[in-house]
Amino acid sequence: MTDDQNPRDLTDHRFYKAEQEAGFIESQPRTTPQQQSPSYSLAFRDTDFLLREELRPVRFQLELLKPEMLLDEADIGSTLVIYGSARIPAPDMVDAALATATTPEKKAVIERLVAKAKYYEEARKLAFIASRCAVVEEGRRQFVICSGGGPSIMEAANRGAADAGAESIGLNIVLPHEQAPNPYVTPHLSFQFHYFALRKMHFLLRARAVAVFPGGFGTFDEFFELITLIQTGKMKPIPILLFGADYWNKVVNFRAIAEEGVINFEDLDLFHMVEDAEEAWDHVVRFYGLEGD
Repeated sequence: MTDDQNPRDLTDHRFYKAEQEAGFIESQPRTTPQQQSPSYSLAFRDTDFLLREELRPVRFQLELLKPEMLLDEADIGSTLVIYGSARIPAPDMVDAALATATTPEKKAVIERLVAKAKYYEEARKLAFIASRCAVVEEGRRQFVICSGGGPSIMEAANRGAADAGAESIGLNIVLPHEQAPNPYVTPHLSFQFHYFALRKMHFLLRARAVAVFPGGFGTFDEFFELITLIQTGKMKPIPILLFGADYWNKVVNFRAIAEEGVINFEDLDLFHMVEDAEEAWDHVVRFYGLEGD
C-alpha cells in the first residue's frame, strides 16, 4: 500500500491504475529469459502486439476515443469545419509558386492555381470571424475552427483562428509523403490519424457548419460524404457553404445530376454557394439565429 492510500476510504480504488502498474514493471530489471520475452510485456504497452493485423478493431476504437475524449476535456461543444485544397498558395507565396513552372503547360496550370489564392484569405477571414465571435453555450465553446491540419486552405483556417487569439483543431493524416501539422494548429488539439474513415468521422461528429473551398479528390470525398449523410437522413442538416461558384459549377454539374433523375432537385438546396467569408458567416448566423451574439 502506498502512503497516499487509506484502507478505510470507501471511495478509493482497490486496484492500482494502469500507469502505476506500468511503473512497477519499468522499475524492475528484466534479468531472466522469461522477463525479456515480448510475450511478458503488458499488452497495452506492447507496440508490436497492438500493430498486429488482428488488433485492427482495437486501433479503430483508440482512434475514435482519443480525440473524442480530449476534445470533450477541452470543453469543445461544436466546430466549424473548413475543407479545401492542400495546393492553393497563400498570397505571399504566389511568386514562388509561379517560379516552379518549367513548361508552358505547367505554367498554365499553376496560373489557374494561384488565381485561387484569394480563397486562402477568405478561409482565414472566415476562421477569424467565427473565432472572434467566441460563441459559448452551456459552458462549452461553439464553432471552434477545425481543419485537416495541413498546408494551404487548412493552414489558412487555423491561422485565422490564431489571428483572433483562439484555439483551433487540426486532424492530420499519416501519408506516404510527410505532412506535418501547420504551425497555427493549437498543439494540444493537434491529432494524427491512421484511418481516413475515423478522421472523417471526427470532422463531422461536432460539426455545426462546414465550409468547402476549391480542392481535389480529398475535398470531394469529404464534401460528398457529408452531403450524402444529410441527403439520406443519417445526419441532421447543417450549413454547407461552397466557396467559389465558378469553380464548383465548372468541375461538378450539379444540375445535370438532378436532371438525370439520380438525385432530387431539392437536394441542390442542401448546400449554398458563397463567395466571401462575410456571406458564409451570415448564413450560419441566420441558420442558428445567432443575431444577438
